[in-house]
Amino acid sequence: MNFQSGRRRGEDGIAMVIDFLLSNARLVLGVGAAAMLGIATLAVKRLIERAGRAADEEKVEQKMAESWEELSLVSASPTMIKKGIEGVVMKHVAHAARQQKADLCQQPQMSSPEVQSKPESKSKRLQLCVVSLQERLQHYYHTRAALVPHEVQRAQALALDICTEIQGFMHSRHPDMPLGEMSLGGSLLDDLQVVSADHACLLVPLQLEASLWRLIPGEETLVTHPLHWMVRRVNLEYFPRGRSYWDRYLVGGYLSAEAVVNMFSKAVMETINWPSISSTMDCLVRPVLGGPDLRLEIRPENEKEGAGSEQPLFISMLPLLREGDVALTAQPELTSPWVNAWHLSLYPWETQRLSQLDASDDGYRRHTLKILKAACRLNPALRPLKAAPLANLILHLSDSESDWSESSLDVRFQQCVTELIGYLEQEALHSYFKPAVNLLSGLSEDQVDQMGFMLYCAVSEPEILLI
Repeated sequence: MNFQSGRRRGEDGIAMVIDFLLSNARLVLGVGAAAMLGIATLAVKRLIERAGRAADEEKVEQKMAESWEELSLVSASPTMIKKGIEGVVMKHVAHAARQQKADLCQQPQMSSPEVQSKPESKSKRLQLCVVSLQERLQHYYHTRAALVPHEVQRAQALALDICTEIQGFMHSRHPDMPLGEMSLGGSLLDDLQVVSADHACLLVPLQLEASLWRLIPGEETLVTHPLHWMVRRVNLEYFPRGRSYWDRYLVGGYLSAEAVVNMFSKAVMETINWPSISSTMDCLVRPVLGGPDLRLEIRPENEKEGAGSEQPLFISMLPLLREGDVALTAQPELTSPWVNAWHLSLYPWETQRLSQLDASDDGYRRHTLKILKAACRLNPALRPLKAAPLANLILHLSDSESDWSESSLDVRFQQCVTELIGYLEQEALHSYFKPAVNLLSGLSEDQVDQMGFMLYCAVSEPEILLI
C-alpha cells in the first residue's frame, strides 16, 4: 500500500480546512484575532509539513518541538498586537517565515536523472533565495509604479489642449467672469502618479476682491471641521450686493461652492461643443455627467470604432480660491452636505514638505510613497487606502527616522507597513498639518479588517504586496 500518498491526501485535506477557517475568521474576528489565527495557521502548517517528511530527516523531534512552541504563542493576549509588531509574537512569525525560505532553498538530494529533469525548478528556487527585498522594491518601482515618460507627456499634452480650449471658451462666452490663468495640477504634474497616467487636474482660479470677501477657517465656523472652510461676503453696508461678480452665487451670506460647481457644469460641461473639439484634437472628448464633480473623459481616436486598448484620461476641473499658502477647492463630494463649504487642500503642503525633505538629504521618501501607492492601487484589499494617508504616514515617520537613503529603502518600506498596521488598529491616522483630521475616518470596519489582514501577512512576507 502507498502510505505516503494516503498521508499526503490527509495533509491536503487538513490544509484546506485550515485555509477555509482562516479566510472566514477574518470576517468574524477582525484584524487582531485574524492575525493571531494566521500565526497559528503558520505554526500548524509547519507542524504538518515536518510530520509528513521522511523518517530519516535529521532532528525531526527538535523541529516538531519548535513548531509546538510557536503554536503555544497563540495563547498570548491579543493586546500584544496593539502594543506593536516588535513584540514576541511577530518575532516568531518572522522567524517562521525565514525558516520557510530556508527550507525552500534547501535542494533535496535526488538521483542524477531527477536533477537533470528539473533544472528550471532549481533555478527558480535559487532566484527566490538570491533576490533581496531591496532588489524587489527597485524592480517593482521601475516596472509597476513609475510611469513611462512618453505616456506622461501624452497625458500632459492632452490636458493642456483641453485647458486651452476651456479657457478660450470661457473668455469668449463669459468675458466679465473674473478668472485667473488656468493650469494643470495634481500628481501627474508633480511626478507622483503611479501605474498609469490616467487622471489630471485642471485648476480654475477664481479672483475675489480682497475687500469684499473673507476666508473663514473651518475651526471658526459652525461646521467646526478643519478642512471645511467658508468664504464670507463682508462690507455689505459699504459695498452692497451686486458689486462683485460672485455675489450671484451667495447662499446665506457665503459664497457657495456647490453653486459655483453647478455654474461651471452648465457653462462648460453642458455647453461646449465637445464633438467639434474631439475632431480638432483627434480624440474622443466627452463630459462625465451625473456626478457631483466636473470631469472629462478623453479616449484615443481609434477607440471611436471600438478598437484600441489605451487607458482613458480623466480630467477634473477644480474651481480654486487662493490666499497666501491656503488653497480652497470647490468639491461638494468632499464637503457634503454643507453647500457653502470649501475644501482646504493639504496636498500642496504635503507635496512641498516631501520634496523639501528629500532635497535636504537626497532621500527616497517620494520613491517610497510611489511604491506604496502602486501596491495599494494594484491590491484589491488595499485599494480603499488613498494617497493622502500614505503621504502623511511617511511625513510622520520622517520625524523619527532620518535615514531615507536608497540603501534603506527596504527597511523604510517594512517600517511603513508596520506603522500602518498600528494606525489601522487605532482606526486613526492624523493629518501631519491638521492633527484634528483623521485620514482613516472614511473607511468602513470591513475595509479596515481586510487591509489589516493583508498587511499582517506582509510583515513576514512583504513580497505579497509587490505582485
